[in-house]
Amino acid sequence: MSPTQTAHLMDGTGTARRLVEESAGRAAELVRRTGSAPCLATVLVGEDPASVTYVRMKQARCAKAGIESRRVQLPAGTTTAELVAALRDLSQDASVHGILLQHPVGPHIDERAAFEAIAPEKDVDGVTMTSFGAMAFGLPGFVSCTPGGIMRLLDEYDVDVAGRHAVVVGRSAILGKPAGMLLLARDATVTYCHSRTADLSAYVREADIVVAAVGRPRLIRGEDIKPGAVVIDAGYNAGNVGDVDFDTAAERARLITPVPGGVGPMTIAVLLAQTVTAAYHQLGADLDRAIV
Repeated sequence: MSPTQTAHLMDGTGTARRLVEESAGRAAELVRRTGSAPCLATVLVGEDPASVTYVRMKQARCAKAGIESRRVQLPAGTTTAELVAALRDLSQDASVHGILLQHPVGPHIDERAAFEAIAPEKDVDGVTMTSFGAMAFGLPGFVSCTPGGIMRLLDEYDVDVAGRHAVVVGRSAILGKPAGMLLLARDATVTYCHSRTADLSAYVREADIVVAAVGRPRLIRGEDIKPGAVVIDAGYNAGNVGDVDFDTAAERARLITPVPGGVGPMTIAVLLAQTVTAAYHQLGADLDRAIV
C-alpha cells in the first residue's frame, strides 16, 4: 500500500450486528427447545454516569438478541464482602445464565475478589482466572469479550495472523494480556508493550498487527505504523478518541478500526453470544448451534 492511500475501515458495527442477529436466532431456538430464554445479570455498583449508560446500552442489545436482562443496582458504598455475596447469589441462581460486573467498581473494592466470585460457567465476560487460564491453554471457556471481538474482526477481514508479528500495547488482565494469548494461539509472534516500555515506537514500527489497548489518547502515531499493517484500536478516551492517531495511521495501514464503531460494538456482541452459549450449556440443550 502506498503511504498516500487510505486504509480500509474494519466495520465493527456491521460485523457486530450480524453476530447479534445470529445470537438472536440461537436464543429463539433455545426458547423453542427448553421454554427458557438466556438471562444476563448485570451488576452495577454506584451511579457512575458512563457505567449507567453502558449498562442501559447492554440491556437494549439484550432485548434485540432475545436475551432477558436483570439489572442489579448496588449503592456506591457497597463493600467487597457485600459485592462478593451478591455475585455468589447470582452464580447459584439457576434462572441466571451469565453475569457481568460493570467495572470500574470503585477503589475501595477488591475487584479481583469480586470477579472470582462469578461462577466460571456464568463468566460470559471472561474476567475470572479460570477463563484466563482457558484462554492461555487453548481450552474451552469464555474469552474476554473485547479480545474475542478483536479476533472476530480479524476473521471477518480475512487477516491471517499466523507467522505475523503482533504488538499488543497494554497489559490489562481483561484486554491486553488475553488479546496476546488469543493471537499466540493463532500462531502469531506476540510482543507485549506497556507504559514502561522504552522506545515504544521502535516496537510498533516492526508490527504487522498493532493492538492498541493502553487507554492513552493518540499514543500510537501514524508515522510509526508499518506500511500495510493492520491496526486495531481498542482504546476509548474522552471525545471519542482512541489510542491511535487515526488520521495519520490510516495513511499507512492496510486495515484500521475506527473509534467509535470498531472494537466497541464487537465487545457487546461477543458478550451476548457467550451468554446464549452459557444458557445452552446450563439448560442441557443441544450445543450444535451454541458454540461461539
